[in-house]
Amino acid sequence: MRDRTMVRWSTYEPFFVTLGDYRVADIVVTHHAHSRWTERVEEESAGFDKICDYIWGKLKDDKITPYHKNEKDVYLIDSDLVMVTEFTELEGETDLVGNPLHRMIIVTFLGRMSESLELRDLKTYYSWLRHSRRMTLIKNGRKRK
Repeated sequence: MRDRTMVRWSTYEPFFVTLGDYRVADIVVTHHAHSRWTERVEEESAGFDKICDYIWGKLKDDKITPYHKNEKDVYLIDSDLVMVTEFTELEGETDLVGNPLHRMIIVTFLGRMSESLELRDLKTYYSWLRHSRRMTLIKNGRKRK
């Protein structure tokens, strides 16, 4: 996901945006994240390019912040939208100093904190998800007997 609006001639430095300790030069949206985007963020079907452009713009505007100090993979967009990401190093690409550049892989979008209050505390949210799934499995197990 290179910056499409930027045209540079005769520069040797690759373009990246700093997010914490990472130098993000590429964004990848998984199919799961795309389906969660349509379910939880926008009702309209958005393409992968539109989601990447949105994330890239928020990165450049410094609107993406870590959820907590301890959470390294969970980020907030505009202090509302919660997303889970992973970072991998881009092979053979470094900045001028020699620091590696990274690819941001968006795993999923959990939703907006303004719409679902459970997202304000992720530990409680994940334990609630595990409990609800376990209870669903128990109920389905009772029906089969």
